Amino acid sequence: MPIFRQMFDPASSTYTYLLADGGEALLIDPVLEQAHRDRALIEELDLTLVATLETHIHADHVTGAWLLRRRFASEIYLSAESGAEGADRYLKDGDRISFGMRSLGVRATPGHTAGCVTYVLDGEEMAFTGDCLLIRGCGRTDFQGGDPSAMFRSVRERIFALPDECPLYPAHDYRGLTSTSVGEERAFNPRLGDALSEGEFALYMRNLGLPHPKQMDAAVPANLKCGYIEGAAMADPDWAPLTYNFAGFWEIEPHWVEQNADKVQILDVREPDEFTGPLGHIRGAVLIPLGTLKARAGALSKDKPIVAVCRVGGRSAQAINILRQAGFDNLANLPGGMMRWRQEGR
Repeated sequence: MPIFRQMFDPASSTYTYLLADGGEALLIDPVLEQAHRDRALIEELDLTLVATLETHIHADHVTGAWLLRRRFASEIYLSAESGAEGADRYLKDGDRISFGMRSLGVRATPGHTAGCVTYVLDGEEMAFTGDCLLIRGCGRTDFQGGDPSAMFRSVRERIFALPDECPLYPAHDYRGLTSTSVGEERAFNPRLGDALSEGEFALYMRNLGLPHPKQMDAAVPANLKCGYIEGAAMADPDWAPLTYNFAGFWEIEPHWVEQNADKVQILDVREPDEFTGPLGHIRGAVLIPLGTLKARAGALSKDKPIVAVCRVGGRSAQAINILRQAGFDNLANLPGGMMRWRQEGR
């Protein structure tokens, strides 16, 4: 089984999937606003991003494919029927995408859009359905070349042809559900289950009456250029050489803090007896124990970057979240805390 991660963007309820084998990785449906997160996971797992894959041209978010290509020199793959420009490879039904010793097969599954595809892991161990088939539902069919009859056939002939036990992973879920299976959807999908006819499905879909996605006017043009937006960049904060981690915050190396202590506020969130104990503290550090930080955050300046420190880096990571909620920017955690500081002879 390859490395598999399912990640979520709460703003658009979009799932992004990472698959990796032998150090090579693929990302399915990356989201622009989550590019830092995806980059952090790839770097923490020491993976090479081979390509980003789109299940279709999205109308509810801008893809992160173009930004990730700039960062990793990865390629961009999507359907030849998508109408997009700027991709490195245009996929057709039956194509295979290799990563390590594994591969994904491409199945054309139009209906939500004309360029929808489903990716199936070799051995039919799992499939990524985009918006063609959701958990107990499906994507809409009223724009971007959507066609309810085409969707009905795509699901019945291409997705339901997989083994009943095959797990299915959608591009979205608005209730917090994460996956389903072919057998479950055949039995229980109220739109596309085995008991429904194509005519019934088409009639249902033509009468949904849904408003267009809020981001559609911005997302579709950008996605037709593989996520290219004039002036967009995966910009890191410029006040220090920081590293973004998959936990969701920035980290700073001890040697930089030692050399630039006067340029930042060093916030120590340990207890007073630790501050004066065997590990000591960094010269110039301000002591505000974690339990009192929310009430005492006003003692810190929002005009100067803050580096949070504790014994090993756990409490200081919590401090970052407290300060972020209090409206502070330019925050960084000191990984390894005072234990690492002393081990390195600082």
